[in-house]
Amino acid sequence: MNLFKASATIGGFTFLSRLTGLARDMLMASILGTGMVADAFFVAFKLPSLFRRLFAEGAFSSAFVPIFSSLLQRDGRIAARRFAEEALAALALVLLALLAIFEIFMPWLMLGLAPGFVSDPPKFDLAVELTRITFPYLVFVSLVSLMGGVLNSLGRFAAQAAAPILLNIALIGALLMFRDTLATNGHALAWGVFAAGVLQLGGMLFACWRAGFVLRPRWPRLTQPVRELGRLLVPGAIGSSAAQVNIAVDIIIASLLPTGSVSYLFYADRLVQLPLGAVGVAVGTALLPLLARQLSAGDQGGAMHSLNRAIELVLLLCVPATVALMIAGQPIVEVLFERDEFTAASTSATAAAVVAFAVGLPAYVLIKALSPAFFARRDTRTPVQVAVFALALNVVLNLALMGPMLHVGLALATAISAWVNALALGLILRRRGHLTFDARLVRSLWRGTLAVALMGAVVWAAVTYAPPAVFDGDGVSQWVGLAVIVTLGLGVYGLALQFLGVATLRDFRQMARRPGQSSPS
Repeated sequence: MNLFKASATIGGFTFLSRLTGLARDMLMASILGTGMVADAFFVAFKLPSLFRRLFAEGAFSSAFVPIFSSLLQRDGRIAARRFAEEALAALALVLLALLAIFEIFMPWLMLGLAPGFVSDPPKFDLAVELTRITFPYLVFVSLVSLMGGVLNSLGRFAAQAAAPILLNIALIGALLMFRDTLATNGHALAWGVFAAGVLQLGGMLFACWRAGFVLRPRWPRLTQPVRELGRLLVPGAIGSSAAQVNIAVDIIIASLLPTGSVSYLFYADRLVQLPLGAVGVAVGTALLPLLARQLSAGDQGGAMHSLNRAIELVLLLCVPATVALMIAGQPIVEVLFERDEFTAASTSATAAAVVAFAVGLPAYVLIKALSPAFFARRDTRTPVQVAVFALALNVVLNLALMGPMLHVGLALATAISAWVNALALGLILRRRGHLTFDARLVRSLWRGTLAVALMGAVVWAAVTYAPPAVFDGDGVSQWVGLAVIVTLGLGVYGLALQFLGVATLRDFRQMARRPGQSSPS
């Protein structure tokens, strides 16, 4: 398995999903704006997403993939398939029980998740109703994540990476087809989420069939691999819950702030998720099965090399995105979202949150690159301790910053706690001898910093001295102006990388080559 090619496959589909997601968010901003319906839907959308990351993409994946990869490497496809089917049965049972409980007790759950909505009964009732519609998405997408873990371990990354595209298409279609026909446009989006879960599960079943790895239904059984999965899952769930509680805390506190705060944070987070998903998630997803196989084969040197290349890749690609978002956040939000129900005041509030979130972007991607080094060694306890500490810090910072900075303080608190999390993970790996920066990584980091500084100066000058008509004119001039700034920034950064010898075209050709494949003479 080649880390660069796997990451490029995942990153390409993830970037496409983020672009379709951006189109979805632009449509939502235009139709919903940042009012009551928008706040209620974003809470309804956040809840199943929060539990999805906890049970599926978080703890479950980090525990499942190393066991599955080890069985596949040691005992072959039949043993690995049996374990996957047993895990699928256990996961489905837990999810259905969770769904039943949450559907029944949703009003009481909403009291804890969005207490600020209680003072506005129509908003509270709408949030409860929409969440009951969206919550079954958790069941569908969690099963999709398990099947994605199977396919990723087999070296097939495209299907899971492409699945979010179906979500975006479903939401766009629901909003366009049912706009102003249901009780609210939030209802149209909620039913779009439900439909997306069905589509994603169907697509993943088809992908497993194409791979010759169809998972048959089984009755849940506590076999030895399932018990081991449970043993790894418990600390992993605590660690993942700590990370997801950060999200829940942000929602709870944002619900106490003025109307629109939940929406400002949602739109700002979506912009930051574009580079995070295309790079951080892609590298982390590709790295975990690769490290698991290398460590299972006793290849410590290969695992160290893979981790260095992952850190190099995520920083070279995400640090410039951080600088660009911090400098050009205002015009980016203005061009993408400001129309119809999304006002100039919404733009200013959202752009401020973008800058705060962007401070933590390198930390977010580093966590995605460093965590697999623990999970591949079946160590889910250490990330738990780090995540719990970061959670406590985030809560303290939220309470300290929400007064003077409102919703921007929540975004900044998230960024700071992410940096503490990432730095702690890196220091622990270094102390254990699992992470030693090689000469190539050190050289790339300091030269890459120079390239980013040059790009930042150019982007700042372009934004500062752009003619007023560029961003104050019509839609066409705004889009052209933003495209010019983005192209200019990318061009300067790419040329700087080449000139400084950080990453040449030859380097990318070598990274794309399969391990052991010689270079052409």
